[in-house]
Amino acid sequence: MAIALIDYGAGNLTSVRKALGHLGASFATPAGPADLGGADAVIVPGVGNFEATAALGGGWRSAIRDAVDRGRPLLGICLGLQWLFEGSDEAPDVPGLGAMAGRCALIENDTASDATRYRGGIFKVPHVGWNGIERRRGASWALDGVPDGAQVYFTHSYAAPVTADCVGATTYGVSFASVVERGDVVGAQFHPEKSGDIGLRVLANFLRRVAP
Repeated sequence: MAIALIDYGAGNLTSVRKALGHLGASFATPAGPADLGGADAVIVPGVGNFEATAALGGGWRSAIRDAVDRGRPLLGICLGLQWLFEGSDEAPDVPGLGAMAGRCALIENDTASDATRYRGGIFKVPHVGWNGIERRRGASWALDGVPDGAQVYFTHSYAAPVTADCVGATTYGVSFASVVERGDVVGAQFHPEKSGDIGLRVLANFLRRVAP
């Protein structure tokens, strides 16, 4: 299989490459959108500000949409998951792919008083460290073999809403979508490449989705 690992200047590709190599996957970093034509799957990693995903506009957006339309699995990691949605409050003028309905927003404690919001209260942003995944749907190929409550590694300040596409949620004061899945499109807000055996299991599930 040939997996296209997209480099748009905001992804920690070194760790992702290492994890994919550990699992025996064949992958390459395409030089441009035209190179996606022969890809069996696409991975969009990412860390940092949503503004960085503006680099995925134009030709990249069309090529990735075309790959999805042709039945090629797509995985978004961290910022890549957020890009699967319609957009983010972090960079309101930058559109997401729109594969999932909804917008990403800053993690805030909606049940707390204004004096104990996340920025100045107990729950700080960014959300950095290990946290659990709560299964939200019985059937999920992305979470096959992943036990309810499994611990994975996060580093982010913005998060996606819990919608019908959410198969795994995480609570950090409030609940947000940590794993989303619609058909062959899947996203992980955590970093599977830094989440030990559980993260490798999620990546292996994605690889099994890719046609030989």
